[in-house]
Amino acid sequence: MEKQKRKPSVKVVEKAVVAPDMGKLPPQARELEEAVLGALMLEKDAYSVISEILKPESFYDPSHQLIFDAIQGLAMQQKPVDVLTVVEELKRRGELETAGGAVYVAELSEKVASAAHIEYHSRIIAQKYLARELISFSSEVSQQAFDETVDVDDLMQETEGRLFEISQRNVKKDVIQINPVIKEAMQNIQLAANRKDGMSGLPTGFKELDKLTSGWQNSDLVIIAARPAMGKTAFVLSMAKNMALDYKQPVGIFSLEMSNVQLVNRLIVNVCQIKGESIKSGRLSDDEWERLDKNHKFLYNAPVYIDDTPSLSVFELRTKARRLVREHGVRTLIIDYLQLMNASGMSFGSREQEVSMISRSLKGLAKELNIPIIALSQLNRGVESRQGNEGKRPQLADLRESGAIEQDADIVCFIHRPEYYRITEDERGNSLVGIAEIIVAKHRNGPTGIASMRFDNEYARFQNLDDYAVGRNYVERPSRMNKQVSNDEVAGNLTSPTSDFNAHSRDPLPF
Repeated sequence: MEKQKRKPSVKVVEKAVVAPDMGKLPPQARELEEAVLGALMLEKDAYSVISEILKPESFYDPSHQLIFDAIQGLAMQQKPVDVLTVVEELKRRGELETAGGAVYVAELSEKVASAAHIEYHSRIIAQKYLARELISFSSEVSQQAFDETVDVDDLMQETEGRLFEISQRNVKKDVIQINPVIKEAMQNIQLAANRKDGMSGLPTGFKELDKLTSGWQNSDLVIIAARPAMGKTAFVLSMAKNMALDYKQPVGIFSLEMSNVQLVNRLIVNVCQIKGESIKSGRLSDDEWERLDKNHKFLYNAPVYIDDTPSLSVFELRTKARRLVREHGVRTLIIDYLQLMNASGMSFGSREQEVSMISRSLKGLAKELNIPIIALSQLNRGVESRQGNEGKRPQLADLRESGAIEQDADIVCFIHRPEYYRITEDERGNSLVGIAEIIVAKHRNGPTGIASMRFDNEYARFQNLDDYAVGRNYVERPSRMNKQVSNDEVAGNLTSPTSDFNAHSRDPLPF
């Protein structure tokens, strides 16, 4: 049979012969491409080994792209893959001559004796393809950067998005046999059994919440959602303080809404028990100056890392999160808040689609880094239209802008403070003043329920109910136990049992 001449294809986009501005051939592995195609036509199960590694454009040679596409089509239809069937498929498509002819296809099967190394060869081809994509991408960016009519900020956003897409193509995990997974699961069970506190994950320091969750679990995406002014930031800062100071666990905070100084001021208010307006104005009493001097030192060496980049992109977050885990051993990330993120310059039909992509990316990042990621989220106005304490409790349907948040999250918690809605008593007549509920509305691997705690409006912090009764650990106040006072003086300083020490007509908190 006379060897047919190979002709350029009208269906395949020819790649540049040389790398732009470098005078070099782009990264390629032509011999490995031939070996892989030959192996695919030798053994019937070979395609299943490399189906998630290669795609037609992974091949540098346009004719190889056509041949692989034909092989892929046959495999997808569960038809036999060999030299004859591939030739017939190419002929049916009208691409046989463009692919090099029947003789060339037959020659490919003679390039290798077996498919023993097909996976290894395929991964090299995939790496070469990614390298070519990066070269092409960087060349495009370079050309656009020289164009003075292009907005640089827009170019950076688009660049982040494209680079993120390229990087995602290489994030693959192999299938593993169950044996090592069982061993890891048994080790985790034993570790949890050895802990006296019943924790299997990262404790929050909030006892009732930790009883429900056993701590935040590695690879979980945790959504903390509430209406504005419910105290979302106050809650996660109280939690971060507990983790960093009580449990010595490194915490990363990405604050898209507040500056790092504002965030640290909040922590100082929390730890030192000084009113926020006093910190802001600098008008502190002698007692407050003393507390500030003594207690702010607890924060100096706290393993808390803050990034206040506004409008953070998914790509930026991923890069910074990897560095935090690698360099500082961060055990959890807090994002305040999800709706202020953007999707790296990618275009979407709606904001809901963009938020869906962001939530999926956060879940993927939690799995990749194997740490819990805690993201704050806004609720829609549906809560405001409902009546009564039960009606004001948030529901999963109230999550704003995307149902994908509920789907992607492993745990969804809502913050509910009845007092904010002027509900001061429950149906049994118990006081709800200063009470906050953390409603675990979704828990993929555990129970749902409500964890009650105390919200201290004056210092914008959440506490365990019993901690509130005895006072927190870090504040030292001068003792008056040895001062001689009369019974009348003592009685005069007591709070009336009918007074409400924390009454507010409406909480003015800006968070």
